[in-house]
Amino acid sequence: MTFDPALISFRRLTVDDLPLMHRWLNTDHVARWYDANGGRWPSHQQVAEKYAARMRGEAKTEPFLILHNDEPVGYIQSYLIADHPEYARAVQVEAGAAGVDLFIGEADLVYRGLGPHILRRFLNEIVFADPGVTSCVIGPSVSNAAAIRAYEKAGFKHLKTVHVAGEPEQEYLMRIALEDVIDVSSDSSPR
Repeated sequence: MTFDPALISFRRLTVDDLPLMHRWLNTDHVARWYDANGGRWPSHQQVAEKYAARMRGEAKTEPFLILHNDEPVGYIQSYLIADHPEYARAVQVEAGAAGVDLFIGEADLVYRGLGPHILRRFLNEIVFADPGVTSCVIGPSVSNAAAIRAYEKAGFKHLKTVHVAGEPEQEYLMRIALEDVIDVSSDSSPR
């Protein structure tokens, strides 16, 4: 598949997407880093319960599919750090900070340089579209070197390393401020 960054878009996760989410979450390249429940891959029922709550707005996390040419290729979510008190205590970032998590679900698209393009577009179109958001953080595992490089290419900078209760590894917390976001229409200058 040839990947054209101009064809990236996002749409809200729906109930019809849950089988796809279950498949993705049960692939080695996703489960290694994302939501692996201590190495156990989630059942279809666990996926349905977790993501249905997000779709209904009960979990204060905005769930989206990453699309390329209108075809699902991965998952991305955003949330206000303050809406998750336990995580907020662990990361201790400024008011107005949002968080983002993502994964590329399709194995043939992993390690192809897509992450920075996806993140820049998502930051522009979704995260910083909220006027109350002044910065965004992302927290890959300290040993996830590929993700860290991708997030650096998107403009994120290391803020600190933190321990989050229940996580198997420390997070390499990275931050980007609104003024540092690259406008995807030019892909070269700050907003």
